[in-house]
Amino acid sequence: MSFLVIVESPSKAKTLKKYLGADYEILASYGHVRDLVPKTGAVDTDNQFAMKYQLIERNEKHVDAIVRAAKKADRILLATDPDREGEAIAWHLAEILREKKITPKKPIARIEFHEITQSAIQHAVDHPREIAMPLVDAQQARRVLDYLVGFNLSPLLWRKISPGLSAGRVQSPALRLIVERELEIEKFQAREYWTIHLDSHKGRQAFSARLVQYQGEKLDQFSIATGEAQQAVLDALTNAKTGNVTRVEKKRKSRSAAAPFTTSTLQQEAVRKLGMTTERAMRTAQQLYEGIDIGGGAVGLISYMRTDSVNLAREAIEDVRAYIGKNFAADYLPNAPVYFRNKSKNAQEAHEAIRPTAISRTPESVRKFLTIDQARLYEMIWKRTLACQMSPAQFDTVSLDIAVGGPANLFRATGQTLVFPGFIAVYQENQDDEESEEEAKLPVLSEGETVPVDRLSGEQHFTQPPPRYTEASLVKTLEEYGIGRPSTYASIISTLQDREYAVLDKKRFMPTPIGRLVNCFLTTHFTHYVDYDFTAKLEDRLDDVSNGTLKYIPLLDDFWQEFSGTLAAKADVERGCPIPDEPCPKCGARLFLQASKRGLFVGCSAYPGCDYTRPLHGGNEDGPTVLGQDPDSGQDILLLNGRYGWYVQIGATPEDKKLKPRRASWPKTLPAEHADLPTALKLLSLPREVGMHPDTQLPIIANIGRFGPYLQHDGKFKSLPKADDVYSIDLARALDVLAMAKEPRGGAPAGKPLGNHPEDGKPVTLHNGQYGWYVKHGKVNATLPKDADPAACTLEEALSLLAARAAKGPVTRKKPAAKTKAKPKTPARRTKAAA
Repeated sequence: MSFLVIVESPSKAKTLKKYLGADYEILASYGHVRDLVPKTGAVDTDNQFAMKYQLIERNEKHVDAIVRAAKKADRILLATDPDREGEAIAWHLAEILREKKITPKKPIARIEFHEITQSAIQHAVDHPREIAMPLVDAQQARRVLDYLVGFNLSPLLWRKISPGLSAGRVQSPALRLIVERELEIEKFQAREYWTIHLDSHKGRQAFSARLVQYQGEKLDQFSIATGEAQQAVLDALTNAKTGNVTRVEKKRKSRSAAAPFTTSTLQQEAVRKLGMTTERAMRTAQQLYEGIDIGGGAVGLISYMRTDSVNLAREAIEDVRAYIGKNFAADYLPNAPVYFRNKSKNAQEAHEAIRPTAISRTPESVRKFLTIDQARLYEMIWKRTLACQMSPAQFDTVSLDIAVGGPANLFRATGQTLVFPGFIAVYQENQDDEESEEEAKLPVLSEGETVPVDRLSGEQHFTQPPPRYTEASLVKTLEEYGIGRPSTYASIISTLQDREYAVLDKKRFMPTPIGRLVNCFLTTHFTHYVDYDFTAKLEDRLDDVSNGTLKYIPLLDDFWQEFSGTLAAKADVERGCPIPDEPCPKCGARLFLQASKRGLFVGCSAYPGCDYTRPLHGGNEDGPTVLGQDPDSGQDILLLNGRYGWYVQIGATPEDKKLKPRRASWPKTLPAEHADLPTALKLLSLPREVGMHPDTQLPIIANIGRFGPYLQHDGKFKSLPKADDVYSIDLARALDVLAMAKEPRGGAPAGKPLGNHPEDGKPVTLHNGQYGWYVKHGKVNATLPKDADPAACTLEEALSLLAARAAKGPVTRKKPAAKTKAKPKTPARRTKAAA
C-alpha cells in the first residue's frame, strides 16, 4: 500500500523520510494553502458568516503537486502541526482534495505527533484520527474576527487619520500597552532621596550597612529626602567611633528551579539571555523541532515549540532523572519527580513543555552540526529541562543590626552565601550563567560585639519611571493579560514594528507619533475593543470553541452585532483625536490631534472656518527657533522638537545624513518655552572631560542624563550632589565624589585594577572571592596560587595566570561533598555537555 504524508515544511518532510519506509511519499504544503479572499465580502455576515476562500498564490504549485501525488496514493495522512493552525491547514487540504473528487474515494486521516522521533512518528501512524473540527472552528472564528476588525476599522482610520493605517483585534491592545507605558513615563516626576551607609570591618574583612532606623523611627524610602537632611544625620552621628551589634539572624533558604519552557518563557529567555528577537527565537526553535542533520540523517532535536504547558511526559521525566543520577552526586537528584502547575491565564492545548527529544543528546555532542543560534537555543532548552528535575539551591543568609550613636539608630547589613548549588550548577533563570549568586559576605559577628565606624556617608538617589517594554517584558505582559496566544506573540510584535506604530530604542519599545495617534483614536471611539479584559474574554471564548463547549457562530454573531453598531455610530466622527480641556484659542471650538505628511499637529475642529494649528508640543509652528549664534563657529543655535522631545543644535541639519551636527537634549525639567542662548550653550558644552583619573588613567566625564547631572568613569556612573555644578566641577572634587560611590550590591566587587590587557585593551582586575583571590579579564577568571601575596600581584603575573586558565578551555566547578555515602559522581558543570 502506498501512502501520501502531507506536512507543513520541507525540512520536516526531510526528517520524516528517515523514519518512514519507501511506501511513504512525503510532501510539504509550505504553510497555509488557502485564506479568505482579501476584499470586502469575504465573510458574509448575513449568512451564518459564510467564508469565501481562495488558494494562496505562492503555494499553488505545491498544492498541485499534492493533488497529483494524492491521485496515485492508496491512503492520505495529514501530518500538519498539532495546534489550531495545523488542524485548519489539514482541514483545508482535505477540502481541496474533496473538491478534486479524490476523497472520499481514498481514505484520508489525521495523524498527530509532538516530537519528530521514530517512536512518536510510528505511534502517530498506528493511531490515526479524524480532523478535530472544534479546533478548526476555533481557528476559523479567530480568522473571521481578525477580518471583521481589520476590514472595517482600518478604512475608518484611513478616513479619519491617514491612508494606509491598520487596526487589529490583538495588535491594538498591545499598542495600547506600549503607549500607556510611555504616558506613565512622561508624567513621571523623579523624587530625590538619600541613603546613609556605614563602612566597618572585622579583622581584614570589610562590610557595609545601611541606616534603617533613626532616632527610634523606622526609615522609609523618602525619610531622608534632601542633601541637607542627609547632612544633618551625618552631623548627628559624626562623633560615633564604634557600633554595637544588637541583632544577628541566620537562616537557610532554598530556591527551586523554574518550570521547563513554554512558548512564552522560551521567547522571554531568548530575548534576555541570548539577545534574540522573539521572531528569531521562534524561527530557530522551528528548525530544531523540524529536524537537523547531526550525522546519519535529520533528527528532531526538541518537542513542539508552540505550547502553554509546563508538563513533561512521564518517560521524559524518567530519562532526565536517570541522566542526573548518572552524572551528578546523589544530593542533586530529588527523591521524587518534580511537577509544575501551569500559571498561564488561558492555558490551552495539552502539549508537553518544550524539551529535548533525548536528554542524552547533549549540547556539546550536537554543537558542530548546528548554527550558532541553533546551538545556543538548544543548549538553553537542554539546560532548563535538566535543571527542572534537580534539587533546589541552598543559601545561608545572615542579617544583622548595628546601633551607632545609641540604640535608636540602627544600621542593617545582609549577606548571602551559596552553600549547595543544586539546579544552579546547570541553569539560572533571568541571568547569565557567569553571574554570581553571592551577595556581600559578612564577617562572623555576635550580638553585643563592637565594630569600628570606619566611615559614614550619604548616597543620593532618584526614583525612576517605569521602564519601557522590552520584547521579553511585553510578551510576559501579553500573557498575563491573556492577549493573544503563544503562537501569536512574535507576529504581534513584528506587526507593530512593520506598521511603524512602535520602534525599538535601546531594545525597548517606544511608540511613534502615528502609533500614539492611532491608539488615541481607538481608545476614544472603540474603547471596548482595545480593553484588555474584553480581549482576554474573547480568547477564553475561542478556547471554549476549541474544547467543543461553544459553537463559533453564536460567538461571531454576538461580536458582530455590537461591533457593527459601534462602527455605524462612529462613521461621522471628526478627524483625529480630541484633546480634552483645551479649547481653540482662536474660536473656542475643540482642538484635535491630527496627522500630516510632516507629522502630528494640533488643529481646530472648526476647520476650514478656523485655521488655527500648532505643533504637537507647542512652540514655533513655522520651524526651529533660533536662540542666538555659537560664539566659536558663528552658526545659529536652534531649538527643535524631534521624535524624542526637545533638543538644541548647532547649525541647520545637513542633507547628508552621515554628517551629524552637535546636539544636546533639552532637560524635561526646563520648559522649552523658556529656552535661551546661555542655557543652550551650556548644554552643548556637555559631555565635558573633567580630567584623567590618577589611578586608572581613564577620563572622568561630566554630563547630564535622564535623572540629572552625573560623573562617568571606567563604565560606572555617580550622580552629582546638588551642591556641585556639572559645568564647573574640577578634578579634585570629581575624585572626592567618585570615592563616595559604593560597590554594587548583590554582585562581586569591582576589583583592583592591575592594568589593561595588551591584546584588547580591556582591564585586568584583582578580586577577593568566595574561594580566595583571583584575577579577571572579561569572562576569564584565574585563581592566584595559595602562597601568593595578593598585594604584590603584578599585571605580568596576572596575564600569565589568565593565559594558562584560558588554555584549559571552559570553566569548570568543583562539586560540593556528597551528603550521602553514594558513589561520588561528577556534576554536569564538570562535563563538556553542561559547560
